[in-house]
Amino acid sequence: MLVEEGSAVVDFVLVGVLVIAVALAILQLALGLHVRNVLTDAAGEGARRAALVGGTEAEAEQRVRDLTGTALTEGYVESVTVSRSSSDGVAVVQVDVTAPVPVLGLLGPGGTLHVTGHAVDEAGLVPAGALP
Repeated sequence: MLVEEGSAVVDFVLVGVLVIAVALAILQLALGLHVRNVLTDAAGEGARRAALVGGTEAEAEQRVRDLTGTALTEGYVESVTVSRSSSDGVAVVQVDVTAPVPVLGLLGPGGTLHVTGHAVDEAGLVPAGALP
């Protein structure tokens, strides 16, 4: 005859470990999505900052680093690249942001996440000689 005395404790521990593992996996996925959204927003804001009349690439990079430093942590972004180009005859600013993919919290060697933000360069819309 099989004795099941004490098996409830084992069942509770095994199910508890499984539930905690699933909950932590969901939280980590949510953190990854949050990081991606913050980086995307920061890239767009940086592009809009550089696209203002008189805006510089240095201001755009600082804006990206300020936003990500506030929402995530200082120094989380690996690189910020600001470039100006033309798309279909319209001057645009492009900001590329590279940061690590969070694997365990905000840590981990899990590769890089690369996002891009674009904005129409306002200086290209102003007629020549119209600026003071």
